[in-house]
Amino acid sequence: MKSKYLWVVLTALCAACANTTPPSKPENMCEIVQEKPYWGEALEVSREKWGVPPQVVLSIIYQESSFKHDAQPPMSYFLGFIPTGRASSAYGYPQAKDEVWGDYKKQTQNSSADRDDFDDAVDFIGWYMSKTQQINGVSKWDAYSQYLNYHEGWTGYAQQTYESKGWLKNVAQRVKERAERYGAQYAQCR
Repeated sequence: MKSKYLWVVLTALCAACANTTPPSKPENMCEIVQEKPYWGEALEVSREKWGVPPQVVLSIIYQESSFKHDAQPPMSYFLGFIPTGRASSAYGYPQAKDEVWGDYKKQTQNSSADRDDFDDAVDFIGWYMSKTQQINGVSKWDAYSQYLNYHEGWTGYAQQTYESKGWLKNVAQRVKERAERYGAQYAQCR
């Protein structure tokens, strides 16, 4: 009986680990949703709920966390070995900071949402993109400007803080190009 119980526990743990590992072919949206069908379902739920293109949401997650559920900014060290903390509270698939994650949970009444849960991360990005459209008038299909809003915040985007950050504009361009590739791929397999 003990071995049967142990087998069930180990199987559940392995399944949980498999659900949090990044996809094996992250450059192809069709491969991603075939490998992780529940990700495809979450993206479609977000499309229905928030009107956001799945390829833009997925491209933002790729950029922010490389699909690592527990991604965090690197630890800073004093004298090279004494940990002094992280650069920000960003965490999980969406790399959402504590403050904006709290706003999301409050406004959506999703108090049990976790940044390391793919469904919640996708819903958060859908919510954020919707707010971006409301606040700054950016189309949900404009991956470039959506990403600039996502990185700089709504106020930062409105103040054009990204203009002095050539590196960030390059990243936003990569997000846009990846979203376009993902969109073309997804159209073929959806």
